[in-house]
Amino acid sequence: MSEDKAVSRKNEKVGQVVSAKMAKTIVVEVTRRVPHPLYKRVVTHRKKFYAHDEESSARPGDTVRIVESRPLSRLKRWRLVEIIRRAAQVEPLPEALEEAAPAGPEGNRRTP
Repeated sequence: MSEDKAVSRKNEKVGQVVSAKMAKTIVVEVTRRVPHPLYKRVVTHRKKFYAHDEESSARPGDTVRIVESRPLSRLKRWRLVEIIRRAAQVEPLPEALEEAAPAGPEGNRRTP
């Protein structure tokens, strides 16, 4: 018997990071597509999970894999295992921000 890879019986889920504003905690939204029990139409179920991110490396929009763990706080029962795909971080150009800013209260008024 080789013990190269330990088989984990813990539940794993793949989802998208919705929020990373807390310290060492991320909110992951897992989306499932299942047929409706009566009408058989495919519906989307979404559920949010609080997961522990020790290095605070995940950012909103990242696709991550989480695994269940012991309760870490009142809501946290999951742990971040890996970041599968990083989200594209787009930064606006400084001159584009200046042009988009309104001129002031006069700039919002409509003239007939």
